[in-house]
Amino acid sequence: MIEILTGSSLNTIQDFGRRHAMAMGVAQGGAMDRLALSHGNLLLDNPVDAAGIEIVFFPFRVRFHAGMSFAVTGADCPVTLDDLQLPRDWAITARPGQTLTIRAPRQGARAYLTVRGGLDVPAVLGARSTDLKGSFGGLEGRALQKGDRLACVTATSIRLPAAGYGLSRPCPLPPAEGTQVRVLPAAEHDIFTPESLKTLQTAAWILTPSANRMGYRLQGQDALALTRPLSLFSHGILPGTVQVPPAGQPIIQMMDANTCGGYPKIATVIEPDLRLLSQTVVGTPVHFRDITRDDAVQAIRQDASDLRTLAAEISKLRTQLVF
Repeated sequence: MIEILTGSSLNTIQDFGRRHAMAMGVAQGGAMDRLALSHGNLLLDNPVDAAGIEIVFFPFRVRFHAGMSFAVTGADCPVTLDDLQLPRDWAITARPGQTLTIRAPRQGARAYLTVRGGLDVPAVLGARSTDLKGSFGGLEGRALQKGDRLACVTATSIRLPAAGYGLSRPCPLPPAEGTQVRVLPAAEHDIFTPESLKTLQTAAWILTPSANRMGYRLQGQDALALTRPLSLFSHGILPGTVQVPPAGQPIIQMMDANTCGGYPKIATVIEPDLRLLSQTVVGTPVHFRDITRDDAVQAIRQDASDLRTLAAEISKLRTQLVF
């Protein structure tokens, strides 16, 4: 059992979400940075999609009411277990009564707390992720508040060194000077002016404070324009879709995106780069770069291959630990 000591409207329970339910009009949802959640679960020998806590409001504090192995991954945050400072992407076992504190990131925007077995909240439509808009999933469909107590899925304990263990290669984070994301053309791509298509690629688009789990609004010096007036019925969209409202400033749909919308679509951010976008700090430039479909498929396959390699490395590391 863990107790939440700091509440906010932003920290939520997330797993890999409900992609299969999008056809029913349900947002995919799930962790904004799946790789970070996967790292934490792999360190604890959990399924990669076990439910953890996505943290975007700091400082975040929890108290352990039982001995429990946990991991903190994602953004580069100062992390302490009582007075013990923990490295990045680190797993360790807490004693009953100990307090974990995660402070504001030095780099990145989101941290993840995973526990051995995963958080035990009811699965809704096949996932434990919190859908704030629909008020379901997670803990009563809401953000975590001070005083909440969370149980863990029953699992055999794992042995960790007293000081814990981690990886020499933590989750990559976007550099402070800007985030580069690769994109494919979307349905209305060719209806934008040649100047706008060039601007999309060459401009530094600043991430505005209007950025949340549903979408990231960007701001640039030049507006993106269509070659002719266009009126669209609402139609299917998904995380990664780059829409352009009448003001000409792009919006990137994120994990809690609506499943349909009517703004013209200029591009789609490939899935491996959405996690980097999720770790981008407000005020940071975002740069778009074209990619071919074949290269996009290869990037997705490489991500999956890297995760399998990581799982094997962690499994091997665990067998070599000295207790």
